[in-house]
Amino acid sequence: QVQVVESGGGSVQPGGSLRLSCTASGATLGYYAIGWFRQAPGKEREGVTTIRVTDGRTYYADSVKGRFTISKDSAENRATLQMNSLSAEDTGTYYCAAQNKATYYGGSYLDAARFDWWGQGTQVTVSS
Repeated sequence: QVQVVESGGGSVQPGGSLRLSCTASGATLGYYAIGWFRQAPGKEREGVTTIRVTDGRTYYADSVKGRFTISKDSAENRATLQMNSLSAEDTGTYYCAAQNKATYYGGSYLDAARFDWWGQGTQVTVSS
């Protein structure tokens, strides 16, 4: 059974930073990509960033480019999201998702349909 677990959410003032971590476990063949999504109250879930585990290539939503950085560790089942220069617009529940290495998806790396397993989410609140 695959599990995806997020950690690191919390509250921060505008301009501050937070780091989120994601650990995926249980996939027999490993993971092709790990991504972060977020959902603000009253809004649809949106893709924030994804890292392709096989080669480390990264993809970002325009709204977070230059402020957020996704990285992975050598174990290839953990990803970290460093979020800087946070604003109120970044508030929401952040979800980590993992794509099965055995599946193929030809769409965007920020498309939720790419991912097979999801975490429960962690809350990020940016407020003064």
